[in-house]
Amino acid sequence: MQRLLVLFDLDNTLVDRRGTLADWAAEFTTRHCLEDEEQAYVLGMVAERAYPSTFDAIRTRYRLPMSTGELWRAYCTNIAAMVSCPAEVLDGLDELRAAGWRVGVATNGAVDIQRAKLRTTGIAEHVDGVFVSEEADARKPQTRHFALAASRCGTMLGDGGWMVGDNPVNDIGGGRSAGLSTVWIGNDRSWPPDDPGPDHTVPHARAAIDLLLLHSADHARTTA
Repeated sequence: MQRLLVLFDLDNTLVDRRGTLADWAAEFTTRHCLEDEEQAYVLGMVAERAYPSTFDAIRTRYRLPMSTGELWRAYCTNIAAMVSCPAEVLDGLDELRAAGWRVGVATNGAVDIQRAKLRTTGIAEHVDGVFVSEEADARKPQTRHFALAASRCGTMLGDGGWMVGDNPVNDIGGGRSAGLSTVWIGNDRSWPPDDPGPDHTVPHARAAIDLLLLHSADHARTTA
């Protein structure tokens, strides 16, 4: 029997990156004795993309005594320790696999930090494969990103599947271009009015999992 594929985005889909970064930025500015108004700058620097080069810029701005590498390693360790994935989501990933799904994570970002988050949250143990954009310089919304993520799960885009994520361009637009059905994690936001909508909108990852479980149950009945 052909197994259905579902790829999940990581940040702000399976884990709360926004809230974690805000907490980290507050701790960082306190630890390094920076003025309170610098918290917004530090948060802005890491919010879009966090790489070692980001911390080179932060180190230079504040004339910090530690090396860029030390700052980056501390960031990876601290963020990984602060982030979490709800137990009901981890259970849901297992339920999907038990129902015959191939479950993967397709995420942009640096390998160090993304893999650290996947390990410490336990997500890595509940999925079939992971692809991080830095591993092959293939970022969402590029179709190659989704193809590599599908390959990590032992399947191919041509077999069809689903993409679940919070970013309208990277996850939903990219997933659609890659031939995948899409589920948007709304996080209390409205869909951009001029963009083609997702196939489904849900408030959080557990709701997306429940939707997919219903889909696979219906699929099993119609093909029985």
